[in-house]
Order: sequence, then C-alpha cells, then structure tokens
Amino acid sequence: MSVNVKTEEQLIADMLGNISNVYEKSQGHLTYDITKTNAIELALLYKYALSIANLRLVKDLRGDDLTARVYDNKGIVRKVATRAKVILTLTGTGTIDKEDLFGTPNKIEFASLEKKQIEGIGTILAECTQVGNIGMVGANSITEFPITITGFTEVNNSNPSFDGFEEETDESLKQRYYESLKNPITSNNQAHFIYWAKSVTGVGNAKVIPLWNGDLTVKVIIIDSNMQPASEDLVNTVQEYIDPKGILDTNTNTWSLWGTGAGASAIGNYCTVVSATAKNIDLECSITKANGYSDEEIKQNISSKITEYLKEIAFSTAINYVSHAKIISLILSADGVLDATNVKVNNSLSENVIIGEEEVPTMGAVTLI
Repeated sequence: MSVNVKTEEQLIADMLGNISNVYEKSQGHLTYDITKTNAIELALLYKYALSIANLRLVKDLRGDDLTARVYDNKGIVRKVATRAKVILTLTGTGTIDKEDLFGTPNKIEFASLEKKQIEGIGTILAECTQVGNIGMVGANSITEFPITITGFTEVNNSNPSFDGFEEETDESLKQRYYESLKNPITSNNQAHFIYWAKSVTGVGNAKVIPLWNGDLTVKVIIIDSNMQPASEDLVNTVQEYIDPKGILDTNTNTWSLWGTGAGASAIGNYCTVVSATAKNIDLECSITKANGYSDEEIKQNISSKITEYLKEIAFSTAINYVSHAKIISLILSADGVLDATNVKVNNSLSENVIIGEEEVPTMGAVTLI
C-alpha cells in the first residue's frame, strides 16, 4: 500500500478545517500555534512512514506499488495490454470506413483501422475492440457484420489474428526486475540485448546468439507474450528498437541504418531479430472417458493442460525437451479422462521431444484413437 505523504502546510490546513469557526484560527492565535506544533511532528511521522514503506521488498509488492518501485529502481516499465490485429478479406464493392465493425459468431468485434475503396475483393487491417488475449481468434472465424455495410456480402480472416496481449503480470514484471539484478547490463553485452528485446510490449522472452554470422553480428530470437512464435510485426518492432535496418540499397546490398547505432545498440553491432520457429507437439492416445464428456471436450481439456506446460518450458534455460512422461501425467489430469494408454508424442511411444535452440514448443493436434 502506498503512503500519501502530507506536508506541514497541508496538515495545518486539514486540522484547522476540522476546528469550529467559533475559534479564532489565524496566525498568531493560540489555536493556530497549537495546530502548527502538531503538524510539524506529524509531517516527520509521515516521512518516517514513507521510509518504512520504501523498505518493503519487491517480492512483497503488487499492482501500482510494484510498477512504481521497479521503475524507480531500474527504469523498467510494465508492459501495457494490446489489441489483437487481423487482416480481413472482404467481398463486395464499396467503401470501408475507419471503425467499421466485423465480428465472430461469439460477438468478438474488430474495427477497421483504415478507410479503403474495394471493388470485388480486397483486404483491410483491423484490430479488436477489446484489449488482451480475447482478440486472439483462429483463421476463418471473423465472418459477420454486426452492422450492415452497404455493398459487401462476405468477410473472413484467412489467418489468425495476432499480437493481442494482456497487461504484464506482476510475476513477469518481477522476473524482469530480478533478471536485471542477476545479469548486470553493460554496453551491448548479451544481457543488454535480452533486456532491450523483453522491454518491447508483446515480447515474452528472448535468446541471444553472439557472432552468429561473423564478427560484430548478433542474433536475437524472440517469442511473444503468449509464448508463441512472434508475428512479423512484433519482430519488426523489436528490430527497429534495437538496430533499425533502414532502406536496402539493392546495388550494394547494404542497409542505410543497420549497425550505425540508430537504435538502442551501439555503432558497429549488426543485430538481426527473428522469431522462434514453432515445434508442434502432436498427441495420439487411447483414453477411458468419464461419463458426460464428448471427444471434443476431452481434446480441448487435454490441449489446455499441455498448452500451459509448453508455455512454462518455452525458452527455458534448464530444459530443452518436452517430457513424454509429463505429457502422460497431464493427459491423466485433464477433466473427463479416467485412463490413457498408447500415448504417442510426435509419433513416439516413449521418446522426449527435443526443442532446438531457435524453436519454441507449440500445441499441435490431439487425436483420440
């Protein structure tokens, strides 16, 4: 809890305001003098209370108190929630205006970000009207016009939406804070590149491969805040922040800004930002179902359990594989599953799935046999 420190003058004004006007309260009179004496001592107590509050450990802080502390101590800013974006394909002839709405059958709406004249078939960029993960929808799910748009008969998204992230959690913010203490940042060391990448809204984690393409080269591999491969937009945002490339001269095959220190990194370092590659984890198993569960419900429950596990180990420095035994235990813990046999993970009945240095495990298909 934060301490709202009052000055001596504020205390005098507040206390005099609580005293009846039948008493003379101007300076030089007894009422004022007694009030001022108390205010002097109370102001000291407020300062002492503030010093005690500032001694609280970061691990014990939450919400706005945590946000303020890590910023004051290390300049680390909590990442804000973002709206998912999507490319929509429209069929018809007419004008799409900014803020025109499109939606999913379950009423998740997206607003156009551009005004565009379309004849026959065309595409627009839209963003979710709500912030956070709610806007992360699959391909072919945005099919409705909440309000009729003259001249258009169909809308669809051939690809999933992207870059809809929740506000950074207290746990994530604390982790970045502790990382900055554990891995001191010096000019352009590996910790510095990781710090830069993870400070960008939407980045969940990052790896650095030094000298990956010769002297003075650095590769930064990122995943998004949902622990999935980063979108092209997010990769470009991180690239622009750390080391913008500028314009490509096709005659000399050189970039106008790359390595010039136009971004966060120093002159002479050539940083390449890429997304991790998805390593799909596909499952096949026989199960004994509890009463009242459909196959689709079972598959969804299994998928949810394993997705959370994959997020936990994404870019882990301690483990570079998906555990076959862990997958079996998660299947057995899913609602509606009484037993499971013949569990195959990526077509193997026993082998762990190795995750490469530039890969991130992602949930694939669940097949019940």
